[in-house]
Amino acid sequence: MANKTMGTRQKLVFRLDASQSKPRNPVVQAMKSSGAGSHKKSVSAQRQVHKQALKKLPIDSEAD
Repeated sequence: MANKTMGTRQKLVFRLDASQSKPRNPVVQAMKSSGAGSHKKSVSAQRQVHKQALKKLPIDSEAD
């Protein structure tokens, strides 16, 4: 016979604190602190992007 009171009782939930959680990868932490990761574009590449953006801007001409 099934226990009828189990349906209304509060369910048992296991919760882990942050201190008990799985340890993080130490290699990734070292890489992030050393500045490793995605690279920035060079100065010349940024200049080219800005020049192309200027060419795309509409030209305001005086119409009389």
